[in-house]
Amino acid sequence: MAREKDVVLIYFEDNPIGFARVEDISPDAKKDWFHIKLLLLQLPLQTVTWILRDIYIDGAEFTMNGKRMRMEPVVGPDDTEESGVGEKEDEKEMDSKPPSKVISLNDRKPK
Repeated sequence: MAREKDVVLIYFEDNPIGFARVEDISPDAKKDWFHIKLLLLQLPLQTVTWILRDIYIDGAEFTMNGKRMRMEPVVGPDDTEESGVGEKEDEKEMDSKPPSKVISLNDRKPK
C-alpha cells in the first residue's frame, strides 16, 4: 500500500494523467476505507482528498463518476547499479585521452 510521502502516478481510463504525492492517509468510519490526501504535482499545486478502499490504494482499478481510475506507486531507478558502471567508464576514458593543452588568452590578445 502507498504510504505518506510516496509519489504515485494517477491513471484515468488507462492513460497516465499526472503525478501526486501522498500527504496523509487516515482511516474512514467504514472498515477497509481510507481518506487519502494527495498533493497533485502540477501547476498550480492542488490538494485533493479521496475516500478509497485499501485495495485501491494498492493499485487496484476503481471508478470515479463512471470513469476508470487507478494509482500506481512510482519507483525510482536504483542509483547504486548505474553509478558504479559509469564511474569506471569515465576513468577509462580519461586514462586513454592525452592530456589537454592549456592556451592562455593573454597570448592570443592582439598587441
